[in-house]
Amino acid sequence: MKQIENIFSKTKPQKEPTCPNPKTPIIIDKREQQSLITANLTEQKANIQHELLQIGDYLINDTIIERKTYQDFTSSITDKRLFNQLKEMKKYRTQYLIIEGFDFSYKSRLHPNAIRGAILSIAKQIPIIYTEDETDTAKFLITIAKRQEKEPQEFSIRQTKSNLTPEEQKQFILEGFPGIGPTTAKTLLKEFGSLKNIFNATEEQLKNIDKGKKIFALLD
Repeated sequence: MKQIENIFSKTKPQKEPTCPNPKTPIIIDKREQQSLITANLTEQKANIQHELLQIGDYLINDTIIERKTYQDFTSSITDKRLFNQLKEMKKYRTQYLIIEGFDFSYKSRLHPNAIRGAILSIAKQIPIIYTEDETDTAKFLITIAKRQEKEPQEFSIRQTKSNLTPEEQKQFILEGFPGIGPTTAKTLLKEFGSLKNIFNATEEQLKNIDKGKKIFALLD
């Protein structure tokens, strides 16, 4: 007689399938190296490095990631610190804000609607990732690193200022303008040949360049 499965019986949760660890290094800010996230990444044998990051908490290629616990997130809204940090993160090609342990029941000086408004404002600029805890955050970091191995990356040279070639120095200067990343900077240099030609370009000459109108407005 065929046995009927008891759908009400308690079963152990299935383990997540294991995947090869990414070779792409996850650079962790030195101030975060004692965190549980670092311990989780180490346990999962991720390729991690520790450096003093001026911006963000984690750097994966040209992707910068800022992590906030929900408590820290609400505090940083009050003192405007978060918005300054997010502005600096725009220097990198891709940015993420991780909000860890999101919980509206946490007692904050801010009204929940004020927090919702801040989240909407941030989401227009930078993607937000919500994680449950340190373990979940570590898994997201590994996922980002794995995904980047499958996709070609354009790297910003603003991460390292020393030993730049003359061409890289020009790219470095261009990447300092808001909204100009490595791809646009290289396109401009290829099209115009020099910084002087770029700065003297007319709106008509820039129209075929991605973000050309915005660039012209910045240089005008």
